[in-house]
Amino acid sequence: MPQGPDPTALAEAARILSRARSILFVTGAGISADSGLPTYRGVGGLYEADVPEEGVPIEVLLSGEMLARWPERTWKYLGAIERACRGARPNRAHAAIAEMEREWPRVVVLTQNIDGLHREAGSKDVIEIHGDVHELACTRCAWGERVADYERLEIPPHCPDCSALVRPAVVLFGEMLPQAALARLGKELKLGFDAVVSIGTTSVFPYIAAPVLAARSSGAGTVEVNPGETEVSGVVDVRLRCGAAVAMEALLSAVRTGIVR
Repeated sequence: MPQGPDPTALAEAARILSRARSILFVTGAGISADSGLPTYRGVGGLYEADVPEEGVPIEVLLSGEMLARWPERTWKYLGAIERACRGARPNRAHAAIAEMEREWPRVVVLTQNIDGLHREAGSKDVIEIHGDVHELACTRCAWGERVADYERLEIPPHCPDCSALVRPAVVLFGEMLPQAALARLGKELKLGFDAVVSIGTTSVFPYIAAPVLAARSSGAGTVEVNPGETEVSGVVDVRLRCGAAVAMEALLSAVRTGIVR
């Protein structure tokens, strides 16, 4: 049975959230681990080998430049990532955040994940900073479509309207983050949050660590849910050193009981 969070740390984290009217959840691959999805460098085993079978590093194969030059190579590995996500369902951590969105005045999710599980769980205020693997877009015209999986796609797929290459609406290596998502994140950070909770991410990207650091500087409460050490472990107010699902279920329950208010 998964080990739960330390009771003292749990009570302190619950106090932070029970006093907050606005919360930002920053999530990474670790929140989807309990849904059966591998964390980064474990996606379908892609990142475990130093060099894939083409003799090219995976960061090159999954780059915007490679997609433009040899789309069949990039799509081969995009397909492997999608297969690793296929059939996954939101877990208790996703559900807890969605429930909190319905119960708190303002709850926003900033996620690095491209699996779409936050929205499937019911969260509506989600910033998918790296996109969604299920959203397809033409590289030439305005055609786009949401698909459940890639099973029936021709690889690489082409646009039914103009025959140009189709790609998933995700950020590949070497590509810029989507301006709309960045603008939305900037707007939310300007409004500020009473609490920021980092879940299942190493926070190595500056734009992922920044909300936690800003909250800490402003006096807002900060909580981290992660069994390992991360870039923000040393600055947060409270650490729940366990898996996301068990931590979030315990945290939501602790707040709802009112014993920490």
